[in-house]
Amino acid sequence: MADLILPAPAKLNLFLHITGRRDDGYHLLQTLFQFVDQADELTFTTSRAAGIDFTCSTQALAGTDNLVVRAANLLRERYAPNAGANIHLEKRLPHGGGLGGGSSDAATTLLALRQLWQLDISDRQLQQLGLQLGADVPVFLGGQAAFAEGVGEQLRPTRPPTAWYLIVHPGIAVATADIFRHPDLPRQHQPLKLDDWNWENTRNDCELLVRRLYPEVANALDWLVEYAPARLTGTGACIFGRFSSQQKAHAALQQMPDRWTGFVAQGINESPVCQLLRQASTVNLTNQD
Repeated sequence: MADLILPAPAKLNLFLHITGRRDDGYHLLQTLFQFVDQADELTFTTSRAAGIDFTCSTQALAGTDNLVVRAANLLRERYAPNAGANIHLEKRLPHGGGLGGGSSDAATTLLALRQLWQLDISDRQLQQLGLQLGADVPVFLGGQAAFAEGVGEQLRPTRPPTAWYLIVHPGIAVATADIFRHPDLPRQHQPLKLDDWNWENTRNDCELLVRRLYPEVANALDWLVEYAPARLTGTGACIFGRFSSQQKAHAALQQMPDRWTGFVAQGINESPVCQLLRQASTVNLTNQD
């Protein structure tokens, strides 16, 4: 029987501004992260044998370079060399679509194993580990919708409206590294204050370049904007439209061309992972009394 079954929710970048570039090549940015109520699912079982045994519903993602394995081994090597776990990833989010699925999987893994292995590690220590795995991992560890700066690690919790979204994957993969290396990527967006954010005065600075390099993303955006305000999330390839109701989002989904995939989701401002771990911790404490 599994010790823990937890989601790894998707995220959207409600906007993404690139404000500069560091000497080491990393980009400085401002973005607003919000989770949505669609997720991968991870199952964790403790093991008496040291090490990580990992399986995945998508065979192509079952290798040792998966962020789940990397996260588990990083935590184990640093804090629990004799610990072991069996982990299964049920992959439901589009891979490489800009929804943060891999980063979310990694964050859920760190949070789950800290609890299962009963490690005395602070949130700050876990955030530092997460940042080694990717710039998006800390927001999933924090568990709150957040305004992010720096390379994405400077987080201020916030509560944007929990709109309904139609998220569309146009069936292609966008190479994130190529977008950030491209000489035509805008890099001098004037920073804004958190309180100054709204849909109208923000954008995704990667969108025009991605449109040009990936015509199918442009086609999907041109289709979706007929139904709702729409933009790219991250570097794509996924795009999202913002709707006032679930019914309107589903109505648009029904009209989506068959060559794309999509789903309707609601924005959420607290990760369900943190809620479920609190509940599991409370149950364990009650059972010990």
